[in-house]
Amino acid sequence: MNDITMPQLLQQIAKKYPNIAAQYSKNAQGDFIPLSYSQVFDRVLSFAGGLLSLGIVRGDRVGLIADNRKEWYHASMGIMAIGAADVPRGCDATEQDLVRILSFAECTSAVIENRDQFIKILKNQQQFPLLKTLIVFDPFDIQDEELKTKGDISRFAMYSYDEIIERGTAYRQEHPDAVERELEKGADTEVATIIFTSGTTGEPKGVMLTHKNFAVQLDDLKTRVILHPGEKAIVVLPVWHSFERLCEYVILASAAGMVYSKPVGSILLADIAKTNPALFPSVPRIWESVYTGVFKAMKQAGGIKQKLFSFFVAVGLFHAHHARNVRGQNPHFAFYTKITRPIISFIPFLLSAPFYALGNVLVFKKIRTKLGTGFRQGVSGGGALPPNIDAFFWAIGVSVTEGYGLTETAPVVSVRPLGHPVFGTIGKPLSCTKVKIVDDSGNELPAGKLGTVMIRGTSVMKGYYKRQDLTDAVIDKDGWFDSGDLGMKTIDGELILRGRKKDTIVLRGGENIEPVPIEMKLQESPFIAQAVVLGQDQRFLGALIVADEAEVKNYAAEQGISAASFEELLAKPEIKKLFDRQIFSLINHENGFKLFERINRFTLLAKPFEAGVELSAKQDVMRYKITSLYSKQIEALFAD
Repeated sequence: MNDITMPQLLQQIAKKYPNIAAQYSKNAQGDFIPLSYSQVFDRVLSFAGGLLSLGIVRGDRVGLIADNRKEWYHASMGIMAIGAADVPRGCDATEQDLVRILSFAECTSAVIENRDQFIKILKNQQQFPLLKTLIVFDPFDIQDEELKTKGDISRFAMYSYDEIIERGTAYRQEHPDAVERELEKGADTEVATIIFTSGTTGEPKGVMLTHKNFAVQLDDLKTRVILHPGEKAIVVLPVWHSFERLCEYVILASAAGMVYSKPVGSILLADIAKTNPALFPSVPRIWESVYTGVFKAMKQAGGIKQKLFSFFVAVGLFHAHHARNVRGQNPHFAFYTKITRPIISFIPFLLSAPFYALGNVLVFKKIRTKLGTGFRQGVSGGGALPPNIDAFFWAIGVSVTEGYGLTETAPVVSVRPLGHPVFGTIGKPLSCTKVKIVDDSGNELPAGKLGTVMIRGTSVMKGYYKRQDLTDAVIDKDGWFDSGDLGMKTIDGELILRGRKKDTIVLRGGENIEPVPIEMKLQESPFIAQAVVLGQDQRFLGALIVADEAEVKNYAAEQGISAASFEELLAKPEIKKLFDRQIFSLINHENGFKLFERINRFTLLAKPFEAGVELSAKQDVMRYKITSLYSKQIEALFAD
């Protein structure tokens, strides 16, 4: 799709499929209530009219501080419909985040979710000299005495979402076709949004993305992420992230419907059972939780049920591996393997097929039903999908395709196609994107060689807002964007990622180590919930390990180990030995790790990492924050 803005795309879909449901959201009774495309488009036009009535014009920047909900979509589309740009952030944003983002983006108006967001702004109102108008999704009593103690309420003109819709409806009646004319004026080169990155590596930067950045990806993505008009996709991720935002544009371009749910196991599964979505876009952490939940349920069941499950999962992994070899769905780095692998795997593939078919009937089919009867495809993005998780879902017949991208590339660079996915890869780059792998001198590397991923194409950002210096630092004169990611290509052109270049640990001996593969391997242990590998400028590697409380307590009960608290339990020598064994069994030569990649020391942590503290909103580890928060533990880890 070219030469189109996102509101213009919505207009096209609403005209072609007016009665198809675009959104499903819950009412007070927990029932999903649909809004058709014609209804959604009408609300977008009214919201846009409301903005025009307040004096907001083309080129303005409007803050959008809210979580994923149907009104967010109406507001964002309404903002873009009049040629303004939204500046989004979630409700988990801190006061400092809002000060930095809304002030730096020079927002004169903002849409906020609720009272809590208003308090953040009110307490810091001197830091928002330009901010005058606020629109609230969930209205509250503005004359609340507590609010008056936080700041000068009278400084802001306050409107509810419903009031803006009413003002917009009146504006459209008084100025027929005025909003539609503004929508038609829209050019795909206009900035649609300024997304401030979550800052896993440092200070956030405002990424300017145009309508073209999004639009050029949609035709290609519709061939890799399959949705048909009238089908449903469940949405649970923060919509201010570019991954979720683009997923919602793919849903729009497919004339499908968005089902709003929560990333909470019990709620999500119940909503899936009610609505039977065809598509489930999510982050690796959620797929890991599904995987862990299945294994925990089988362990609790015990007996023959657990034994059958373990046996057939092993069969499934074996069969799936050889099936991929036969079908050319394992990555190739040499041409001869394309001939030898199918030959070698053909007999094991045939011999294991009957056992796999039996496992499918007895075990796998029952697991798949948890994802609903209409499920076709999961998409994992926003981080690397651990290989063991990927292999498990492949083995049980659940299609989870992995994508790769960055906010700066709006965001998709590549995604495994549903039709012919290649295991362990993130697929070939989109047709609008070129990718090359280069060494430290900028020389392009052949297939199978690890280097920096460089990206060029029409999906690459316009730049960082008011920071040409930072833009020039990552985009060279030929238009190549330095992703900061390490990766390689297969001989067929699929991409494989190997972590962040900036995450590279250099030991005193000069050894370069990528921590992410080690962390992902460690997290295969049921006793390890999260792991962060450390060792920059040290003699050896260490790790901070968040212990899985339920698994460790179960083990302790089985072994007769008692303690007054979980922290005390983790200090027990028997538990330390348990983790020693777990780490040694995973990080060793047999699993492909070098001697200097082994974990020499570790510290056990009882408290899981949290979003906004150690983790970004996408659940990425913020290493610089962890280095600061756990400085004493890290110092003790490497003390001689």
